[in-house]
Amino acid sequence: MKAPADLLLLPQWVVPVEPAGTLADHAVVVQDGRILDVLPADAAQARYDAAQTLALPGQALIPGLVNLHGHAAMSLFRGFADDLPLMAWLNDRIWPTEKKHVSEAFVRDGTLLAAAEMLSGGITTCNDMYFFPRAAGEAFLQAGMRATLGMIVLEFPSAYASDADDYLAKGLTLRDELKDEPLLSFAFAPHAPYTVLDTTFGRINTLAEQLGLPIHTHIHETADEIQHSLTQYGVRPLERLARLGLLGPNFIGVHAVHVNDAEIESLAAHGCHVAHCSSSNLKLASGLAPVVELMRAGVNVGLGTDGAASNNRLDLVSEMRMTALLAKGVSGDAAALPAATALKMATLDAARALSLDDKIGSIVPGKRADLVAVDLRGLICQPVFDPISHLVYVAGREHVTHVWVDGKLKLNDRRLVNLDVDDLTARAAYWRTKLAPRGHA
Repeated sequence: MKAPADLLLLPQWVVPVEPAGTLADHAVVVQDGRILDVLPADAAQARYDAAQTLALPGQALIPGLVNLHGHAAMSLFRGFADDLPLMAWLNDRIWPTEKKHVSEAFVRDGTLLAAAEMLSGGITTCNDMYFFPRAAGEAFLQAGMRATLGMIVLEFPSAYASDADDYLAKGLTLRDELKDEPLLSFAFAPHAPYTVLDTTFGRINTLAEQLGLPIHTHIHETADEIQHSLTQYGVRPLERLARLGLLGPNFIGVHAVHVNDAEIESLAAHGCHVAHCSSSNLKLASGLAPVVELMRAGVNVGLGTDGAASNNRLDLVSEMRMTALLAKGVSGDAAALPAATALKMATLDAARALSLDDKIGSIVPGKRADLVAVDLRGLICQPVFDPISHLVYVAGREHVTHVWVDGKLKLNDRRLVNLDVDDLTARAAYWRTKLAPRGHA
């Protein structure tokens, strides 16, 4: 008698990430939202009686991509403040507009728009940092997307909270209320060393240790940030955080562009993680992060898109290619960051940073069925010598055809299943009208 299964997927290639390499003519079996088995296609059809069987000829099945750093609601700021350096971008455009317009409705609509974009491009998990995380969580749940909600903390007031204590209290209350949602997890998200005081960092560190949660913060993004820290605190930001006890296996440093050899060794020694956002770093002229040196030292590096206001695409497929090419160009070593490494950074390595690698990030029996099918049949993908090479160097997010989160279909033949594209477009148009500078066409 055959064993029951919900779904039997028959791609031309399975790229499990763990272990490395490609499995040709294999099947992935899904039951109750988890990966039940990975085995040769003939054996799978003989062993399992699936409620649904989906053949995916010419397609590669990969783990769902994991966006290690983003500000989802800022999709509504896409193209709003381009071609500016970071601090001018923040101080002159983003922060004043956020103060005037950001609300629960803004965050809900912006996060829904971002979730639609991410799911369409094979991103099944996002590590988010923004105001009104409850509204973001509601949007992610509506989209059926997995998310780590950042409990954002700053010292200055916003429409969301009045001070650091208020930010923390609201974040912790939200975590207590939604901690049993299977698609949601939580992280402390102090914005950056230049917006958070020592006392607040100390409290966050204590709470993170007590609750076993990650700490997700921007760090060493620009040279100016480091100079400011030297002037105000007498040490560079990473040294300041090290002295406060924040560096450890639960620490996710975002950007880490301007790190020296000693800081790289410190990150590695403490078991820290880095969220690398190559396109955002380039667009804001922040610099080129020493990704190869970080990884060779033993630092776990995952990929992030950052927000659509500073990228402007929530596209991890393009980030894989950009990361691999930049690493080769900066290091002078064509083998410095192979395609398989870039794919692992966008899946298992990012999942590991979020302490979710026991659930997602690779196609392994027992893990949740967050899966993505990528079509390599088109003319521009021919011939296919190595599917992994094509996933990084040839394919684009437009080649993603199917996406499953927790075994549930979210993208079917390139069409979103439970998000209304026309409705999202109308919401974006509404906010464009509200946010557009007076007299702007």
